[in-house]
Amino acid sequence: MLCDMSLPPERAAFYLACLQADSARLAEVGRFGLPAEVPSCPGWTVESVLRHVAQVYLHKIEILRLGARPDPWPPELDHRDAFELYDESRAAIVVALSEAGTELPTWTFSPTDKTSAFWYRRMALETAVHRVDAELAHNVVTPVDRELALDGIDEILTLMLGGPWWEEGDTEHPVDATIRITAAGRSWTTRLDATSATVVAGAEGDVDAEVFGDPDDIYLWLWGRRDLNLDQSAGNDAAAQEFRARVAECTT
Repeated sequence: MLCDMSLPPERAAFYLACLQADSARLAEVGRFGLPAEVPSCPGWTVESVLRHVAQVYLHKIEILRLGARPDPWPPELDHRDAFELYDESRAAIVVALSEAGTELPTWTFSPTDKTSAFWYRRMALETAVHRVDAELAHNVVTPVDRELALDGIDEILTLMLGGPWWEEGDTEHPVDATIRITAAGRSWTTRLDATSATVVAGAEGDVDAEVFGDPDDIYLWLWGRRDLNLDQSAGNDAAAQEFRARVAECTT
């Protein structure tokens, strides 16, 4: 999990490489056909994915420029050609991150990391998930990089699920259970109730359910882009599914 410390140069380079590779793949798949419907995002087409990701990139470019969220937002972009807009924005986000470096103070939604380093990982992971969305539309899915997927599991559990979002009990899935996620020799154990989600790295203690598998499978399951096989979970299946529904609440 990233915190308020410097991001090593080699890790920053890894995130940028993943961002560039996945954004290029998304552009490639987009050219298979913009009208194709995206099964993982009902109501979206591949064009919707390209426009969404372009807008995300432009938003983060402004955050890095301003050190704060831009207001008003978003700009009017509907008149722009989807490919032109996307290609410009994917090149620009790489430039913006590279120029910002990893220690620039800026706005983020992380309670612990308020530097530009945060956006290196977040943009790489955002791109990977939406690249898969476009691939699903054309039935040409390729794996998420193994190390990036592990990092993504950590992000979604420790930052998104484990953030301070539940104190008011504002959830439709007040599951009271302990769930363990395991992939590639790493484990995360989450204790959930209606008003909290506490995530601890490791596999200590008893759990109500465990979900395990390849990093790519687990990461995309957490994001609602892949179903689990029957041999990828153990224990209380209902608790595992409620856990997944709780994750969905903090990622939409």
